[in-house]
Amino acid sequence: MAGGLVALLDDVAVLARAAAASIDDIGAAAGRASMKAAGVVVDDTAVTPQYVHGLNAERELPIIRKIALGSLRNKLLIILPAVLLLSEFLPFLLTPILMIGGAYLCYEGAEKIWHRLRPHEESHATVEDALPDEKTIVSGAVRTDFILSAEIMVISLNEVVDQGFWSRAVILAVVALGITVLVYGVVGLIVKMDDVGLHLSQRPSKGVARFGRGLVKGMPKLLSALTVVGTAAMLWVGGHILLIGTDELGLTFLYDVVHHLEEAAAEATGALGSVVGWLVNTLGSAILGLAVGALVVLVMTLTLHRRSAESASGSGAH
Repeated sequence: MAGGLVALLDDVAVLARAAAASIDDIGAAAGRASMKAAGVVVDDTAVTPQYVHGLNAERELPIIRKIALGSLRNKLLIILPAVLLLSEFLPFLLTPILMIGGAYLCYEGAEKIWHRLRPHEESHATVEDALPDEKTIVSGAVRTDFILSAEIMVISLNEVVDQGFWSRAVILAVVALGITVLVYGVVGLIVKMDDVGLHLSQRPSKGVARFGRGLVKGMPKLLSALTVVGTAAMLWVGGHILLIGTDELGLTFLYDVVHHLEEAAAEATGALGSVVGWLVNTLGSAILGLAVGALVVLVMTLTLHRRSAESASGSGAH
């Protein structure tokens, strides 16, 4: 009886060690996958604050919370099952679907630049029109996040493709949860730093108060800069998706040109070669993204937007 109990305890210990090792493996794999997607995570963090820029302070965190929940739903309920099933049964569809998302990102970035270059179109807007609608803000942010989240999940999937189906599912779920908490936690801190600065500015210590006033003055500039960075990030990530996708589909010309320029720049700059090479690749991706985005904006302007304008003018005439 005692021998049987000892044997049972040994079996339990073996299973516990195996489970612990499995958890460690999943954690390590999730870490590797997250690191590979780090570039897109930075882009996601830069893009999101622009959606709450200019809003009342009390609306910022509730909107960010809604966007974060929408992002988590995107990752866990739509993207995760989709990429797992596609990778299992239709892996050849992943690249074209991702490229469609990349083209949408390019369109979003180019459209923001287009509106910035033509501010007179908004000169007749009323005060009510200028106030952002919360539902519109959240839906737009979640829609853009969907593309970035899909890119994050596909990059992460490529890092754990050698794992079993259920291991992949758990690893990608861990990545989805961890990255969402990280991105929107940082975004929440960024948009509330001016409130922190206001609190610090009222402290009796002169050094702390001076630092707080600096935060209050600096945060609007930082948020404006992040809006620019977010737009550039859309073009960069979207263009990079298209660049890699065309190469994987056998249309290697664009990828080869950018890759050769990257290698030449890296070789010519010695110790800074890796950084300069990355910048060249990033610039090439952004230029491609801007070109594709501008083309999509042109097509949309000449078709859907024109029809909407004609419909609006026609209804106004009646």
